[in-house]
Amino acid sequence: MLINFSSSPPSSCSSSHSLIRLSNPKSQPFSVFPLKHRPHLSKSLSSSICCSLSSPNLGFHCKNQFFSERSRYPFGKRLDFRSCASVSGFDLGSFESVLEAVGVLTAIIVVHESGHFLAAYLQGIHVSKFAVGFGPILAKFNANNVEYSIRAFPLGGFVGFPDNDPESDIPVDDENLLKNRPILDRIIVISAGVVANVIFAYLIIFFQVLSVGLPVQETFPGVLVPDVRPFSAASRDGLFPGDVILSVNGLEFPKTGRNVVSELVDVIKKSPKRNVLLKVERRGQDFEIGVTPDKNFDGTGKIGVQLSPNVKISKVRPKNVSEAFSFTGKEFWGLTFNVLDSLKQTFLNFSQTASKVSGPVAIIAVGAEVARSNVDGLYQFAALLNLNLAVINLLPLPALDGGSLALILVEAARGGRKLPRELEQRIMSSGITLVLLLGLFLIVRDTLNLDFIKEML
Repeated sequence: MLINFSSSPPSSCSSSHSLIRLSNPKSQPFSVFPLKHRPHLSKSLSSSICCSLSSPNLGFHCKNQFFSERSRYPFGKRLDFRSCASVSGFDLGSFESVLEAVGVLTAIIVVHESGHFLAAYLQGIHVSKFAVGFGPILAKFNANNVEYSIRAFPLGGFVGFPDNDPESDIPVDDENLLKNRPILDRIIVISAGVVANVIFAYLIIFFQVLSVGLPVQETFPGVLVPDVRPFSAASRDGLFPGDVILSVNGLEFPKTGRNVVSELVDVIKKSPKRNVLLKVERRGQDFEIGVTPDKNFDGTGKIGVQLSPNVKISKVRPKNVSEAFSFTGKEFWGLTFNVLDSLKQTFLNFSQTASKVSGPVAIIAVGAEVARSNVDGLYQFAALLNLNLAVINLLPLPALDGGSLALILVEAARGGRKLPRELEQRIMSSGITLVLLLGLFLIVRDTLNLDFIKEML
């Protein structure tokens, strides 16, 4: 995306903002401590995260999807990345897992901005800045007339061009200024960030296939209880880790239901201080347990367990390099399909999904949960973020790469005549302002949703 965060106007800086949507067909490990979600990404994440991740204004939208059928994916049903669709809070977990999540985001940002930078540099276009992060400069150096810097807030980055920088000594009519280059050259620079993220996503999946294999899961009836919090309602009433909940209040859970975990969570949330009858399988025996959810601070019920689909996970590894490329290609296109389908569903059901948009704090919280649950899941987490960043950035919206591409296409349609500079700046500036305001709102809201913040409040 071309965004201006310096003294130059919007067209002189390439940066990344984001709007992310994590979509998984079914449920995934779900923590019902205060009913917060614990992603478990040991299975292939065929979900979608529609995103553009390079600014402090990352948006994150969660939708419940979870399992994929063998007919669509060659490795059978897979555990998808389901984020916090109907959760009441986020858990950052350990500092190490937070650093891992931030590291994934930062790597994706660097790749995106490197795409813009290299596309310009290799064409001889003047570049003045390459920054990782936003805000105050922590460290910098200059090389070949480019200022490289690391900034205080790592959730962003930008590439700066001297086109309209009043401090630049480059003549305004220099043919190697971005604004003076032919339309095709500018299209290459603007779209290079998207191309870089797509390539990076493919390489991540390929490395996963070679190093750890692709996770595959077999689904069984019921909802698994991986963990029970001490002194919780579940512990008090007799639930144990390893139990499988087969039904709730007489409602049997199907083997491959789309929202099996969410259905159980909804019943619990709607039943504070009211007995909930659970049919439980333990060590091959079935019996019934009555659990009375405690009342959460927001009036919903909670029982203090972690929930996940009842699945068995294994891994498939390629026998040779040819098979590795085959596995990677099928997985890559499967994830890409889900990203595009997820984006389509977002627009078609925007009134229902708008409230589930979240910001960078939520993304880091989910990434930290992924890292803590299974480090292998970080491969898919990173691949999905890259693909979503690519897709969202192509949308023809101001402050996104697609918005800048749209302006260039308008210029081409006008026979090479650019729009009036003031009009172009107003269009881009309005988009940037809206993204910044949305990002600030989401950061504040998601911070207040963090578990330790909610406990303090």
